[in-house]
Amino acid sequence: MGPLIVQSDRTVLLELDHPDANAARQTIGGFAELERAPEHVHTYRITRMGLWNAAAAGVTADEIISALNTYAKFAVPDTVVRTITDAIDRYGRLDIIRDAEGRLVLTADDARLLTDVANHKRVAALLTEQVDQRTWIVQEWARGQLKQELLRIGWPAEDHAGYTDGDPYEIDLNEDDWHLRPYQQQAVDSFVAGGSGVVVLPCGAGKTIVGAGAMAALSRKTLILVTNTLAAHQWRDELLRRTLLTDEQIGEYSGEAKIIAPVTIATYQMLTARRSKKYTHLSLLDAENWGLIVYDEVHLLPAPIFKLTAELQARRRLGLTATLVREDGKESDVFSLIGPKRYEAPWRDIEAQGFISPADCVEVRVEFSEDEQARYAMLADAERYHATALAEAKLDTVSELLDEHADDQTLVIGQYLDQLELVAERTGLPLITGKTPTPERERLFAAFRTGEQRALIVSKVANFSVDLPDARVAIQISGAFGSRQEEAQRLGRIIRPNSDGSRSIFYSIVVADTVDQDYALSRQRFLSEQGYSYRIVDAEDLPVQIPA
Repeated sequence: MGPLIVQSDRTVLLELDHPDANAARQTIGGFAELERAPEHVHTYRITRMGLWNAAAAGVTADEIISALNTYAKFAVPDTVVRTITDAIDRYGRLDIIRDAEGRLVLTADDARLLTDVANHKRVAALLTEQVDQRTWIVQEWARGQLKQELLRIGWPAEDHAGYTDGDPYEIDLNEDDWHLRPYQQQAVDSFVAGGSGVVVLPCGAGKTIVGAGAMAALSRKTLILVTNTLAAHQWRDELLRRTLLTDEQIGEYSGEAKIIAPVTIATYQMLTARRSKKYTHLSLLDAENWGLIVYDEVHLLPAPIFKLTAELQARRRLGLTATLVREDGKESDVFSLIGPKRYEAPWRDIEAQGFISPADCVEVRVEFSEDEQARYAMLADAERYHATALAEAKLDTVSELLDEHADDQTLVIGQYLDQLELVAERTGLPLITGKTPTPERERLFAAFRTGEQRALIVSKVANFSVDLPDARVAIQISGAFGSRQEEAQRLGRIIRPNSDGSRSIFYSIVVADTVDQDYALSRQRFLSEQGYSYRIVDAEDLPVQIPA
């Protein structure tokens, strides 16, 4: 009697109290998405995107069905078996290749299948000439868009059309005092073998190092796209440390500099900047004969970049992320335009190896005052979440937790600037927001790293691409509504291994019986899928006992 109940609507219930729950969670995580994560039973859904990512990794339908049967409490419904078999069977029956004459063509293993997809209006517009019953010539520019359209009609194509090598450029790792960890090497090898795709690793597990390893393995001119200027500076510092590249060999293309070099780090903001409805910096994409394009934090890739990426299908593409969850639902565009998931290491596995810090997640429930509750009841739905951010009990609890962790490196993280300003006014701590100049941000982060500054208040600018290795405590006081990706990124700020080996603590302060509590449950889904659980405590029960 296993821990899974597989239902005919493709939902899968996981009983957390079962001794095989963790093994079952890891098994289904590759093809099912966590939808709800209450205390005792988690609800997953088997999705086509999850099944196609599994197929891209070489997993067969028989292996998936066998895994479900191994952990299922009851027989797996025939409808689910058929769904899995059909989805896996659809992957790779269409292929995009170069023919003997060098033309870009779409081929199929079955003439009827090719006729069916070619009759779809949006697909037909990308094809030019039928060569035979199983081959159509594709417009040269349409390689990326064709993959998107085929995915939308349920027929994901494999792309074996090859890549432009790009200009060779020697990039060697500087491994005098460090080496790629085994999982990092596996990630590099899986990416290089696959050609293009996404590597999923927890925050703090060395995604930048995987990027450097891929660059060294290919040794080609490389364009690296990052979220902001601070991230660009951190990539530069890491490349200078981990490789034999010199400062002159690494360019920065951002709001602060416009230097193109054999390895160039550019911000998404620069590529999406427009004037008179035209993208003004697209020349960067053709400035060098790039052999590799790296997309940092690919789960945050701005929607306009997908259109640009559709035109870069002849270049090798590496996406790096802690989670493939996108709140805008564009996971399918990442799959078709960047590539399938080539490697993923579960957070708990990396933690068990000692490469990221164990973390305890605590949801602290506070209450509105009577006056606040009365005002909240009168607000429109769109205004209610902001009102919970300003609850007096939240501010009191922040102060209490800061006192409790006075000797720990602590981040107070929130969404609303007026809330963060109130906390800064009450505590006297420095506040970092999007308006904080980059030099001041870097100064404060540097002071935090050295221990000169014990605590910082940060807005969403610190959600990603901020390297703070000694941060041990995070206090989340508001967020981007029910964003799962943000929750993962914020926990990621504090799970880099602590120098003293201590556990990290992630507090989320939530106003009980409000939309704040509803959003908190949604936010926690991804981390619950990774094996983290949230203890729920009332504010009056603080402090909580954290295991050594």
